Amino acid sequence: MRAPNEQFRIAVTVPTITFAVLWTATIATPKLPPPPTAQDIALQVDPAQSKVHYSVESTLHTVHGTFALKNGSVVHFDPVTGKASGQVTVYATSGDSGNSSRDERMHNEVLESHKYSDVIFRPAQVEGSVAQSGTSDVKLRGTLILHGAEHEIVATVHANLMGDRWNGTASFQVPYVQWGLKNPSTWLLKVKPVVTVQLEMAGTASAPK
Repeated sequence: MRAPNEQFRIAVTVPTITFAVLWTATIATPKLPPPPTAQDIALQVDPAQSKVHYSVESTLHTVHGTFALKNGSVVHFDPVTGKASGQVTVYATSGDSGNSSRDERMHNEVLESHKYSDVIFRPAQVEGSVAQSGTSDVKLRGTLILHGAEHEIVATVHANLMGDRWNGTASFQVPYVQWGLKNPSTWLLKVKPVVTVQLEMAGTASAPK
């Protein structure tokens, strides 16, 4: 017959070990993301048919320019839940406003595109109803990675789905000075600290098989 102290140790140790085993098993088994539903749609971006337009006001005039999109940009979304994923990548080094000296300053002093060569948008959530055929106007929440830092943004999106093809626009504002980028203003030329961005995109649409 076991002594009372030994019986107590057994009574405490057994449930403790059982809890530890269960807890360890829970940690060791990673939670997998839910599989895509039949409604999920993938929008592949065709860089040849897509462009990023930007504009920024100054005391003398409004500057307009463009950036080019990279291959491999794709956005996935579920029109039922609104969940979105994927990313759209832009060549920061492709920025062109039509003025070489102004662009050189933009790349060297503001964007530092030799160091931060990509601008990336990662969508997270669609707000509003997306038609699986025809036009839709929604909000798209996500993360913009610019100059090495992440920022939450909300883009206004107009999209048109036509079978296996799609096109659309997305617009948002970038408060670049607030986000830590250099203000290019001088004593003579004052530049507004906010850039208006509009993406013009097109490509192929497909549902997972």
